[in-house]
Amino acid sequence: MSSTAYTRPSKPPGPAGERRPPRLAKELGRIEPKKLGIGLVAGCCLALLTYISFARLFAIYSPVFESTSLVMKNAPPASTQQNPVLAQQQSKAEDEKDVGEDETDRKVPSFAETTEKNEEEETVTKPCRSFIHTGDEAEATISCDENGVDEGFPYARPPVCELTGDIRISPKEKTMFFVNPSSAGAFDGNGEKKIRPYARKDDFLLPGVVEVIIKSVSSPAIAPACTRTHNVPAVVFSVAGYTDNFFHDNTDVMIPLFLTTSHLAGEVQFLITNFKPWWVHKFTPLLKKLSNYGVINFDKDGEVHCFRRGHLGLYRDRDLIISPHPTRNPRNYSMVDYNRFLRRAFGLPRDSPAVLGDKTGAKPKMLMIERKGTRKLLNLHDVAALCEDLGFAVTVAEAGADVRGFAEKVNAADVLLAVHGAGLTNQIFLPTGAVLVQIVPWGKMDWMATNFYGQPARDMRLRYVEYYVSEEETTLKDKYPRDHYVFKDPMAIHAQGWPALAEIVMKQDVMVNVTRFKPFLLKALDELQE
Repeated sequence: MSSTAYTRPSKPPGPAGERRPPRLAKELGRIEPKKLGIGLVAGCCLALLTYISFARLFAIYSPVFESTSLVMKNAPPASTQQNPVLAQQQSKAEDEKDVGEDETDRKVPSFAETTEKNEEEETVTKPCRSFIHTGDEAEATISCDENGVDEGFPYARPPVCELTGDIRISPKEKTMFFVNPSSAGAFDGNGEKKIRPYARKDDFLLPGVVEVIIKSVSSPAIAPACTRTHNVPAVVFSVAGYTDNFFHDNTDVMIPLFLTTSHLAGEVQFLITNFKPWWVHKFTPLLKKLSNYGVINFDKDGEVHCFRRGHLGLYRDRDLIISPHPTRNPRNYSMVDYNRFLRRAFGLPRDSPAVLGDKTGAKPKMLMIERKGTRKLLNLHDVAALCEDLGFAVTVAEAGADVRGFAEKVNAADVLLAVHGAGLTNQIFLPTGAVLVQIVPWGKMDWMATNFYGQPARDMRLRYVEYYVSEEETTLKDKYPRDHYVFKDPMAIHAQGWPALAEIVMKQDVMVNVTRFKPFLLKALDELQE
């Protein structure tokens, strides 16, 4: 007997032999045609939704659809045209990039450490935004700034050349081979242009500067084969001349190098002629801040270095001055920018002088530069005592070979005091808004005092005080009678040229009258409190 617990009761069967119509047909027959049409539409929609759902699942898990999805993700946009305004803004942002914000290591590396990175570089160096080899030959161009005349300034600027295209530098041959099928630029009969790349055009110095030749060649086959290819621009310059004089280290090398390369944000290769290992060691923090690559010794290197862009020589302005210029300084750098660069390179902490007043109780800090050679301040300790009486906290120090160490002392000061040409270049390390006090020796030195230190101080946004010594305050009174032209007509010394100035004016010492000097110190104090 079968159980009925899990069976449904059956309906009574119809009469024997009678065929019952299908239930669905029977039910549909009772539905009105209009309602039937609506139901069919709804059913079709339901079926379509079901199909789409399964199709999506299949697309997600199917490797065929997966690869198609990836292809679609990498497909180019419908339009590749860039908004010209946005493109211009991006280009401007790239152009205005300055050197990075990171400070260099406090430890000054040895010369071996300086060049180690260069020696260990691979054949292709790290790529730069604008100088990557693409395989397409860029148009050969050369542009040289050879207009050395500077109205109102007696020193001519040196020539500088910029090249783009296929540039092959052979230090061994002292030559930059320039693949130049279109014969662009002005060359001599041998297809050469010769430049001594020191950033001061001084006829007395130039014979000692290595001469570098730009050689125009019609095809790559004529130029030497590349042994190292660089994806950054080259800058070839000299550290001959007056280097190892701190004034000229800055005016003739570091400021021109900053002006020429700082916008490249480290993506530049330096090749140095008249190579001095001790000089490179001395300024390693600054060189490393401007270039991510170890310097190449142009005097000893035996390879052929290939670049897509290069500079021969450095742009420069007046001494310790950077002015706007459409070609030499198109980014409008200033001495304030150079000061900021120095502070970052040496890790100097102060950007502004101390806040003085009764609330802070802080004394203004004065650094007096002591001098062992010429232009000494003979009564330096009397002047220091006077400054202490006026409320200054005085430090006396002599500038030496340790650039970073002395830079830290200068940056810690609110006032820097020195005789003309006796360490005043160190004003470049002062915090913005500090005070520079220049003691100007006898000899109608106002033009030199203003142009070499006074105007640069103002351009660095420093406060400036100058004090001119009298006949009674110079040791020249012990060498020359009062009716000598040294006192009667000091401009006669200038008329004889630099040798006479160096022999007479630059070899004097001074002993200031502290009573006469006191108001100038009070002025320096007032400048700090403004």
